[in-house]
Amino acid sequence: MKEQLYTIPVNEALEQDCECPVCAMRRQLEKASLDYTLGPSYMEDDVRMVTDRVGFCAAHAKELYRQQNRLGLALILKTHMDRTIKEAERLSQGPVIGGGLFRKKADAPVAEYMKKVNSSCFVCERVEKVFERYLATVFYLYEKEAEFREKLAGSKGFCSEHYALLYELAPQHLSGRELTEFLELLNTVYLDNMKRVRDDLEWFIDKFDYRNADAPWKNSKDALPRAIQKTNGIDVE
Repeated sequence: MKEQLYTIPVNEALEQDCECPVCAMRRQLEKASLDYTLGPSYMEDDVRMVTDRVGFCAAHAKELYRQQNRLGLALILKTHMDRTIKEAERLSQGPVIGGGLFRKKADAPVAEYMKKVNSSCFVCERVEKVFERYLATVFYLYEKEAEFREKLAGSKGFCSEHYALLYELAPQHLSGRELTEFLELLNTVYLDNMKRVRDDLEWFIDKFDYRNADAPWKNSKDALPRAIQKTNGIDVE
């Protein structure tokens, strides 16, 4: 089974002390994809064919700019721009059909092409392709390994987005009693840990009351970034 190839990163994510191991998997995968994009691969013809066609989203273009290989990024963007210019010139030559206040929107192939380019990203596509296999591996390990089920039960739960994603995908990979038990466990670790972080956040707020100035912080000092992780699935630190 191909998913077995991803048991190591999935297990490592569950072993991390973090508020969402699925976020940790995705961050690791995203970092590897960014490194790959500006590694030796950017000189390979098959990779450049894809980057020329799809380009990068705004977030990943910014991340790539922060990398050290400015020449590599310049070469990738130059050939991507060459292709974009060529396609724009070709598609903008034909007549625009439509128009008028009460008519359907104009048939503008160049506009459709630009929308497609602006909504595509080499890094995103690479991440999503492998991320789906990571998620399939979660269910595979849950089904096959008691140790993994213990890790999942002892985890700090998930962010809301990935809780919903696992809930939605579960029936595609599990059935019967295993599905029921997985969803019960998923609900428990999500809700218990959301309440834990909510309570820490509440105490963080209460610490701003002068009456609690001398009270201990308990586990609330980093409650705000952890709450953002839980609710928005992003690491702000």
